[in-house]
This record gives sequence, structure tokens and C-alpha cells, in this order.
Amino acid sequence: METTESELLGGRVRLLQPRRGYRVAVDPLLLQAAVPARSGELVLDAGAGTGAAAICLAVRVPGCRVIAVERDPAMAELLRTNVARNRLEERIEVLEADVAELPARLRGRPVHHAMTNPPHLDPARARAPQAQVHAFVETLPLPAWLAATAAVLRPRGWLVVVHRAERWADLARALPDGFGDLRLFPLWPRAGGTFARRLLFAARRGVRSPAVLLSGLVLHDDGGYTPEAEAVLRRGAALPLCVPPAELRA
Repeated sequence: METTESELLGGRVRLLQPRRGYRVAVDPLLLQAAVPARSGELVLDAGAGTGAAAICLAVRVPGCRVIAVERDPAMAELLRTNVARNRLEERIEVLEADVAELPARLRGRPVHHAMTNPPHLDPARARAPQAQVHAFVETLPLPAWLAATAAVLRPRGWLVVVHRAERWADLARALPDGFGDLRLFPLWPRAGGTFARRLLFAARRGVRSPAVLLSGLVLHDDGGYTPEAEAVLRRGAALPLCVPPAELRA
């Protein structure tokens, strides 16, 4: 596979990507920034691709550990290479498996939090190139994807998803029983008069708190990224998606 190298988090992460096919945008960086992981905790990245979210999370939160799951053999091999190039072999475990296999493959290994960027295109309508099918085309229905990912969560653990904003209701309906404290965090292309194309969605296992719509993040201004987006994408700042309710009211 022909690859190119990209720098993420202001050069703290170096990532090899396929020259053709799926290439990392901002979604995985924003996804990992919303995960409230702490040192010593175990996080699942379901559908890890080349490892952008998993590696950036491990760099942002020293001491946390990640299980990065990727089903495509070529992408999984590139993921292993990226983990090694960033010297994170002791903290990131690569599991080559389908997301549907997670409840069986990770039995007895509950995770503190799970993050995922599910494929989002309808297979009946998708026109993605073959090289991008694994990343973009929904071959496992969303309810099954979320159920398998959520099945390995500890009680009170967060499930964090980045998806198309128009699918927020589908995400809420697809949640397994026993999840609450839903958080919706729109990702606005620009301030004023724009539709959010992406959003971060989170829910907590075994918690019954009501849903909250947050103000979200504006990504761009006239000169490029906003200062708030720069803080996340370049400097590794966290996003306030899964903060305690008292902080949301502040």
C-alpha cells in the first residue's frame, strides 16, 4: 500500500495514511477529544482505521490504554505500524476483528469508555470507491454497531460517537437499553446561518439523567480554524461533552 505521512496534534503524532482511499479528516481528532478518559483507564476504539483517534487519545491522556479494533487487514497492519512509529505499543492494543465480534472477543475485559466513528453511508445508495467502502459504507446496521460497542462498557462508562448531524435521532433510537445522560454536541462549519453537518453524541451506561443539547464547537472562521478548534486539533485540548451536570449548568 502506498502511503503518505501526516502530522497531528501539532506534530506530536505522526500518522501514515493510504495515498488513495480514506484519509483522516478532523472527525477522529474531535472524537477522541470528547472522551473523558483518565490515566489508568481502558478505552475502546471501534473501527479504528489507521489509528488517528486511538493514538491522539493516548498522547492526550498519558497513562490511559486503548484497544483499537479494525477489521480490514491492510488498515489493521497500517494501524500497527502507526502505533509502533509513535512508540505506543505498551498502551495501544490492535485487535483485528469485526465490531460485531466485540462482545465475544472482549468478554471479561470491560472498558471504561468507548469511542467510535461508524460508517455512515447507506449501502443501497453509496457510491464510495472500493478503497473507501470499509470506512464509509454501513455494512453493519447502526443499532448492531452501537450494541456491540456498548456491550463491553463498564457501568457508568461513556459511549462517544461522531456521526452525521442529521442522524441524531437514529443514534438515540439505536442505543441499547440502559443508557441515559445523552449529550448532543453540534460541530458547526462556521458561526451563524449554517447547518451542523457532524455532531458528537454521547450516552452513559446505567445512568438515567435526561438528554442535553450543548452549544457545540464552531470549526472555521475567515482565516482558518477558530481558536477553540485550534486548541483541540493542534494543542490537544479536551471537549466539554461528558462533563458533570453541575459544570453544564455553570
